[in-house]
Amino acid sequence: MEEWEDWHWQLRNRIYTLDQLKEVIRVTPEEEAAVSRTQGRLVMAIPPYWASLMDPEDPHCPIRRQAVPVSEEFNIREHDLRDPCGEDGDMPVHGLVHRYPDRVLFLVTEQCAMYCRHCTRRRLVGANHGLMNSYEPAFEYLRNHKEVRDVLISGGDPLMMTDVRLDKILVELRKIPHLEFIRIGSRTPVTMPQRVTEEFCAVLKKHKPIWMSLHFCHPKEVSGRLKTAMDMLAESGVPLGSQTVLLKGINDDPEVMKKLMHELLKVRVRPYYIYQCDPAQGISHFRTSVETGIKIMEALRGHTSGYAVPTFVIDGPGGGGKIPVAPNYVISYENGVMTLRNFRGEIYTYHEPQAGEEAFIPVLQTGGSAKRPHRVRKNGNGNGSGTANGNGFHGFQEYLP
Repeated sequence: MEEWEDWHWQLRNRIYTLDQLKEVIRVTPEEEAAVSRTQGRLVMAIPPYWASLMDPEDPHCPIRRQAVPVSEEFNIREHDLRDPCGEDGDMPVHGLVHRYPDRVLFLVTEQCAMYCRHCTRRRLVGANHGLMNSYEPAFEYLRNHKEVRDVLISGGDPLMMTDVRLDKILVELRKIPHLEFIRIGSRTPVTMPQRVTEEFCAVLKKHKPIWMSLHFCHPKEVSGRLKTAMDMLAESGVPLGSQTVLLKGINDDPEVMKKLMHELLKVRVRPYYIYQCDPAQGISHFRTSVETGIKIMEALRGHTSGYAVPTFVIDGPGGGGKIPVAPNYVISYENGVMTLRNFRGEIYTYHEPQAGEEAFIPVLQTGGSAKRPHRVRKNGNGNGSGTANGNGFHGFQEYLP
């Protein structure tokens, strides 16, 4: 129906209350108790589109678990942090996080189309912390800090703003000559793809190139309606990448994660990061072991196309930034000799070039004149590399001065 495709209608008809939720799923006692309490923690808000993807009978449905509160959210563990990424401590002006030397995170709103139960910024989103009051301090900071070349616009979710407001932000950023790279981080095209309209795409085209970092967690999210939205963005010239949070019971299975990566490539979204779930307060029930993530990476590397293999990272608690974590493919490394294992577990040896390993080919006489010797590198057998010609010398690629 026409209403269904109107993103404003989707927002107006989000599921906020227990009675509304009971109209779309069979609510468990645990869910009912949590929904009744969650207004004081992180509000529930589920767009009708996302609700249509939820299994009404299965409380373990991966779509449902990301949207419907459960009582485990109220269990705060010893190492849980209110601000797990230490963003508040790296905020020189309100709403602008400057942690890395050449890039900043620009938080422009606290609002989201849906409040994901695994949200790492649950301290911030769903309430008014004044992020939308004025962006001028952030713009002034960026004008004065010429080392910044990359801005990620996030929140909350920037796509909760009108096209006009987002356009004004992009206009101001484009006025700053040293800003080379502008990204928008958003979950809204996944939770409410109706937000991707021709008018919105026109704003992105106006300020191109704009990159988008999207947030996918399960293959069921890649619906036919989602594909339409991704096609619109890709055909507007917007490079698309995905950041996925590793979540227990949702995508902590290698086959599920591989399926997600493949589905993303099919809709022209490049897998970018898999995040170890942050130790935010109230989401520890989603956290897996780091070993789980490493095993998933081993199930991807070499077993599918390289484009389908993202980087597995841990955001250093308290503000350490993204730290890559990978399976150990290096068995030993000594004196320039590296022993490696590949994705099948097979062992290979790599020899680094060593000092004094170079050899010179004797001068080649041609018509009474001498050509300068060609320097070649010995191979592992001690012989010069290259193809032998009819004179018994190796082929000349260049002459050294």
